[in-house]
Amino acid sequence: MKDTRFIKPGQVAIEDVPMPTLQADDDVILRIVRTCVCGSDLWEYRGIDDAAAHSENGGHEALAIVDSVGNAITTLMPGDFVIAPFTHGCGHCAACRAGYEGGCLNHDDNFSRGAQGEYMRYQHAEWSLVKIPGQPADYSEEMLKSLLTLADVMATGYHAARVAHVGAGDTVVVVGDGAVGLCGVIAAKMRGAKRIIAMSRHEDRQRLALEFGATDIVPERDQAGIDHVMQLTNDEGADAVLECVGTEQSVATAVKAGRPGATVGRVGVPHNPEMDLTPVFFRNTAIAGGPASVTTYDKRVLLDAVLKGEIHPGKVFTQSFSLDDIDAAYQAMDQRKAIKSYIIL
Repeated sequence: MKDTRFIKPGQVAIEDVPMPTLQADDDVILRIVRTCVCGSDLWEYRGIDDAAAHSENGGHEALAIVDSVGNAITTLMPGDFVIAPFTHGCGHCAACRAGYEGGCLNHDDNFSRGAQGEYMRYQHAEWSLVKIPGQPADYSEEMLKSLLTLADVMATGYHAARVAHVGAGDTVVVVGDGAVGLCGVIAAKMRGAKRIIAMSRHEDRQRLALEFGATDIVPERDQAGIDHVMQLTNDEGADAVLECVGTEQSVATAVKAGRPGATVGRVGVPHNPEMDLTPVFFRNTAIAGGPASVTTYDKRVLLDAVLKGEIHPGKVFTQSFSLDDIDAAYQAMDQRKAIKSYIIL
């Protein structure tokens, strides 16, 4: 089968590899129909995170058809159309019951890899896969794009808003204008925020943020950006801040953009080994976040919202590619020519 392999920083390529096989009773083999490139995939592509040559791709977002199931699988059968969340919760441990399956206590292999190929092995599938009514042919391409965001970015944006306790009437700052940050704007609006300040320097992303519900745009960075936020909030700061990047700069901005007692919902994968917590202490700022509770949000809120047409997160996909053009899909995101690259199989 065709599969994406990391070759070296700045290059991925399609290689022919053996088909995945069932290795455990709760495994499922998926035939991928739509996948994509995530901003977190670029850490390896840019050489910031180490990856071995010709190693398995880090792709972790997919819409798929169930191909085969392990003996312990009772909730799925071959032919089912599913969202493949990047988290693989069990559904019954203390973390999963609380809606935090990104920290599932029963699995130490809780995250997907290998979704940028024709097939993938999906472990711990009994609870974590999310069934979609019907088949791919029943949906428009625009709807399939929105459904694909439910494998990661829409759920991750929602997670930022949830752990930041965004509520009715709140003022929210969103740090980061990638797909997760833009989905964070959608999530903040869903949860009743009255004012949503999107920090973005790029016109195409600013337009989409406004379409999704942002009320204000702050294009500046660092202290100038914080000053602009304070100007917009009468020098008080936001009730909640969604940190959707993961760099030291974005975290520092998020901490300073909130009012005293604000909560920062942090979902950008951390890449700063040290953090000065002194400003956090003196402003009573809370920091929460981590891997998103994808299955929980999809089943409780997001799938229904997409199917009813209440939200349209698939608009974050601004360029489409075939699997054979996977390196071009990475380059488009790396060079900011695409907000998020969509892969059609």
